Amino acid sequence: MTEGCTFNRAKEMVKQLVAEKGFPHDESALMQKLLWAFVELGEAADAYKKGMNWEKVNEELIDVVFYILDFIGIVEDTQGIQIDVDRLFLEKWKTNMNRPDRYGQRRGV
Repeated sequence: MTEGCTFNRAKEMVKQLVAEKGFPHDESALMQKLLWAFVELGEAADAYKKGMNWEKVNEELIDVVFYILDFIGIVEDTQGIQIDVDRLFLEKWKTNMNRPDRYGQRRGV
């Protein structure tokens, strides 16, 4: 079921999880989802800072992905649109691959 998981498939799996566990899945929850993604990112940074194992750090990072996919799923369902996360990822990856080295960073720092 999860073999060969794509971002699009993961998005649907998160929708299923949210529905089965009774989490909010409406437009009023959008800001909450973004804030929880930031919280989880902070937890990943804290775990790294405290020298926790990589499994724990990466688990917190995956939680960030869950909240982002949850956000996208809510947008789809409330706005009546389909968002191809796999396509968006690949397009952004290609854009970034065509940028200069260390783009967006101050030089000489």
